[in-house]
Amino acid sequence: MADVADSDHSGSVTGSAELVATCRRDIPVLTEQLIAAIFTDNPEWTDYSAVSSADLREGCRRFLTRVLDLIDGSEPDADRDDVAAAIGAHRAVQGVPLEAMLRTFRLGGRVVWEALLDRAGALSAADFRQMGTAMWAVIDGMSSALVTSYRGAELDRVRLDERRRHALIEDVLAGRGRDARFAQRASRELNIPVTGDYLVVAARGDAYPLRLGTETALAAHGYRSVWHDRGDYTVGIIALERHASGHLSTVLEPLVRGRAGLSPAVTGLAEVETAHTLATLAIDTIAEDAHSVVVSLHDRYPEALMLRSPDLARLLVGRLLGPILDLPAKERDLLLTTLRVWLAEDCSAAHAAPLLHCHRNTVLNRLQRAAALLGRPLDGQRFHLELSLALLAHTLVETAAD
Repeated sequence: MADVADSDHSGSVTGSAELVATCRRDIPVLTEQLIAAIFTDNPEWTDYSAVSSADLREGCRRFLTRVLDLIDGSEPDADRDDVAAAIGAHRAVQGVPLEAMLRTFRLGGRVVWEALLDRAGALSAADFRQMGTAMWAVIDGMSSALVTSYRGAELDRVRLDERRRHALIEDVLAGRGRDARFAQRASRELNIPVTGDYLVVAARGDAYPLRLGTETALAAHGYRSVWHDRGDYTVGIIALERHASGHLSTVLEPLVRGRAGLSPAVTGLAEVETAHTLATLAIDTIAEDAHSVVVSLHDRYPEALMLRSPDLARLLVGRLLGPILDLPAKERDLLLTTLRVWLAEDCSAAHAAPLLHCHRNTVLNRLQRAAALLGRPLDGQRFHLELSLALLAHTLVETAAD
């Protein structure tokens, strides 16, 4: 009985192999049938616009040939098929939708199955069933290999595009926008104008200094922008186009979770490098513990000047505040706070007293103490200016030291 069974099985294999061999000789005809099916069966599902006719025909031929090879067992597991994987990767680079590829594989399976049926002759029902099971297992396996390869290639393409985009933004921030040809390329690939006014934003925070969807939110207000993570901060290049610069602050404020500095408006991509430098300078004038704060450099010029000249700032602090800074911490902080509030209130002890929670005479006594330590009266417009800058510089120096 065993000999009979082995003989029947051998005959079945031989019949299947001959049938597959017959179909393999008709691959050119099957290829044309598959191409015809692709473009006539629900053509709205097909998007091969990026693929040449010769390329599509060759891909179909390779696919159909491999299906037949896998059915007769002459090739390895379909789930790891290198032909399906190569087709998937190639079509992903070309931008063919994955759905179109899976549909093509299903149509190809139908073309092969119909060819097998047409040429089956006296093949037994059991052999048909076995061949049908193998046939659709092959299509499923090759589809799985296609999807894995396609998605891997698509992810690689996204990563490559992202790296190119980041490199392009870095070049803009480095000043390459002054090169007319580069500016045209950056404009095209980043979808921002070559000319017109720009603002640059520098945002910093503990985790995410800006809310998710900031670029989309700005676009809803008519702003084109690109955003880029750069070290410990995020930078945005925003085209003002028809908008006034003051409007951007209003739009941006609810989107900032950390702190953000705005540059003055500059003209064209050629000046974005300068705007970037000024935006980072603006953000450095904000206290590190501040949250949801947006400042423009226009409002921070004294602080910016101190930060740009740290050596001069330290000299100014030492010359004007040195004796006060040598005091014990409690008395030093009391006098510095009194001076700041007094200057902010137009040098009025009466106006400063309520803010310092003390009597006017107490304010006057503290001012006399400060004058004695500094060795000069606290009067004169120039001295008030220098003293204000020294107090400001001291605050910035302390913040930088922390």
